[in-house]
Amino acid sequence: MEIRTLRYFLAVAREENMTRAAELLHVTQPTLSRALRSLEEELGKKLFTRHSFHISLTEEGVLLRDRAEDLITMADKIEQEFLTLDDVTGGELYLGLAESYQIRYLARELRSLKLACPGLRYAITSGDTEQVTEKLDKGLLDFAVLCDKPDPRKYDFILFPEKDLWGLILPATDPLAEKDAIRAEDLAGLPLFTSEQGWEGDIKAWAGDRFGDLRLEGSSRLAYNASLFVREGLGYQLSFDHLVDTSPGSGLAFRPLSPRLEVSLYLIWNRYQAFTPIAERFLDQVRESFRRSGQTAR
Repeated sequence: MEIRTLRYFLAVAREENMTRAAELLHVTQPTLSRALRSLEEELGKKLFTRHSFHISLTEEGVLLRDRAEDLITMADKIEQEFLTLDDVTGGELYLGLAESYQIRYLARELRSLKLACPGLRYAITSGDTEQVTEKLDKGLLDFAVLCDKPDPRKYDFILFPEKDLWGLILPATDPLAEKDAIRAEDLAGLPLFTSEQGWEGDIKAWAGDRFGDLRLEGSSRLAYNASLFVREGLGYQLSFDHLVDTSPGSGLAFRPLSPRLEVSLYLIWNRYQAFTPIAERFLDQVRESFRRSGQTAR
């Protein structure tokens, strides 16, 4: 199975049209058709269902698409790494990030590094712990940022300088906004929005015996999206502070949870990982910056 053939397959899967895919790939349609037939024969599975005006993926085709995307990303990353092995002023960084206002620390270091290394490029994806560690384990990322304590047997890590504070985001005119802090009993029976990871982890531990009284109305990995439901009066959002605009005049308010619930943020990487020069330089810079803030690598 060739990388080129997988690129052909992904182009057809994306365009759902053989002619358009061939034009984008700068190959003839017969060449593209032969390559895909050969791929189906090699795998022993039908990958496409052909309709009058478009092509759709079979279940086997969907599975291959998901695997092929990772393989192509890895192939491109390997190629780029070898092209920049001797280049300490450029190259690519791949980062998988949890949501936190503390990401600003990494943004500052990237800005500083970009000034010193104009050839620096970086790719950023967002997700929960499961999503970003899966990509990190596959070698698709250089670094990941987690809100959960990483497994020290698999990862090295640096603690971020601050902690993230859990609280409730609600309409500023809601009676609960008159409270200085929100307790679990205040939330009993209310429609709540948060991430599945937060609900089953931090919130469950915080609520304790009252967790059974809480009702998850909907889950969202993105705080901003969940806040839109709050604005429409559909419920209340459990989230970190600073992720949503709750300043005066925004129409929303943030109230911390009680007992106070804070979590640490971690920059992690695979143990025994071989870094490109630019990744090594980035890590050294972040390590020094966080060291000055009182944090150390583990």
